[in-house]
Amino acid sequence: MRDYDNNRRGYGGRDRDRGSDMDFRPLEVVVENGNVDRAIRILKRRMADAGVLRELKKRRFYEKPSERKKRKQQEAIRRRRKAIRRTPQS
Repeated sequence: MRDYDNNRRGYGGRDRDRGSDMDFRPLEVVVENGNVDRAIRILKRRMADAGVLRELKKRRFYEKPSERKKRKQQEAIRRRRKAIRRTPQS
């Protein structure tokens, strides 16, 4: 039997089934010798590397599925161009 939540309109069950873009691992930083400033800098760097800030910025406003598709296509084009630039010219 299927779950009722998956059948509701507008619930976004497809995204839920496919998995999320983000991993939900906790980011932990150990404060050594009471050096909180250093721990905050490390935490900020780890958040940037994990893409947390980019994800927050992306989710600030609702993105229509058509806009999401267009953005993903543009990102793929950008990645392909970057890969072409990085390959050595023979």
